[in-house]
Amino acid sequence: MTENLPGSSRFHTPLTGENAALLLVDHQIGLFTGVRDIEVATLKHNVAALAKAAQVLEIPIVVTTTMADGMWGPLVPELAEVLPAGLEVIDRSTVNAWDDDRVRQAVEATGRKKLIIAGVSIEVCLAFPAISVTAAGYDAYAAIDASGTFSETKRTAGLLRMQQAGVIVTDYATTMVEILADNSHPKGYEVYAALDMPFATLVGQLSTAYAKNG
Repeated sequence: MTENLPGSSRFHTPLTGENAALLLVDHQIGLFTGVRDIEVATLKHNVAALAKAAQVLEIPIVVTTTMADGMWGPLVPELAEVLPAGLEVIDRSTVNAWDDDRVRQAVEATGRKKLIIAGVSIEVCLAFPAISVTAAGYDAYAAIDASGTFSETKRTAGLLRMQQAGVIVTDYATTMVEILADNSHPKGYEVYAALDMPFATLVGQLSTAYAKNG
């Protein structure tokens, strides 16, 4: 974990392009059919946007499914289509993704100690690995709006359990904007476009025009 100054905390150590990785857990067609706490179309949009922005910022991505040839099916196409070419999707049987040696080794191989995680469902596929990686010394960031579950009760229970364990709860766009850090970054417009935040791109264009024209 990144060493902090005395009196500081991991919550105050920002995500950067050098310390962050992304773990996407079980965004599968079968599981999406049961999602009730967020509009399914919105969830598909958000997780695809998260994956696209991570690639713009050169953030390593680890993707895993559970028994994709069986009960839960393959990744939703909206996510599969935007993943890096040649990226291996790790298919496993363990309930907790962190219990699979291949997933754990893939995360360790990134060399990053801040792990942004999204999953379906929130209380299991997101919460279990987020709690486990926190116990293992990582800083886990739960991207809630790139995750989903089957009822509001499950959503609330999952959020509470993660917070009790020290997981940092956030949303997908905030993680990427925190990594961007500076809106004048050469990839700034590309990041916002990947996040599908057209209002932000428009504001940037208007600001640039205003600066040029006085």
